[in-house]
Amino acid sequence: MSSQSRPASEDQLSKALPSLTTYLTGHNPSTGSTTIQEKRPAKWQPVDNNNMAFNVPFTTSEFPVSMNNNVDIVKHDERLQSGKLGIVNPGGTVLRFVDFAPGFESAMHRTRSLDYGIVVEGAIELILDSGEKQVLHRGDVCVQRGTNHAWRNPSETEWTRVVYILQDSQPVVDVGGKPLREYLGRSAGEIPASGND
Repeated sequence: MSSQSRPASEDQLSKALPSLTTYLTGHNPSTGSTTIQEKRPAKWQPVDNNNMAFNVPFTTSEFPVSMNNNVDIVKHDERLQSGKLGIVNPGGTVLRFVDFAPGFESAMHRTRSLDYGIVVEGAIELILDSGEKQVLHRGDVCVQRGTNHAWRNPSETEWTRVVYILQDSQPVVDVGGKPLREYLGRSAGEIPASGND
């Protein structure tokens, strides 16, 4: 999609990619009819020397989630404002868009979560700690199941955008029965620990 139809937002690192808006639906308290309750422009957090950026449109903090009295929206807003959201939200979910600079490779990392990573712009290379690699193209999805991995944008000229849906999970155990813990590599400290270990 051309960014000309939706120009990049001011705080967006990837000026060639379109801006994003989150539309939150709800119910009219007087009539009960459905409505678009809020429109929220993306807010981007630069990471790893401006080679990657996060936008978190929504999180949940329980399962199943309660949407009565907008408690889910209140909890999401509180979680973001706390500054303590790691990659995973303990007991809940995270919807996160990630933009990757041309040629950039993320830190090797692992989270205690089940993640759906869907490529929406460009391509991304999945790198596993075994050395196995796989390039994913627009529309491809990676189901990340608690493995140690990195992401690399194989293009030297174009930004890549991937949307991730992360769900807290039970610990994955290694062949010796030891739980595999969250590992953030060089991003530790810049990105808060998830706190679900």
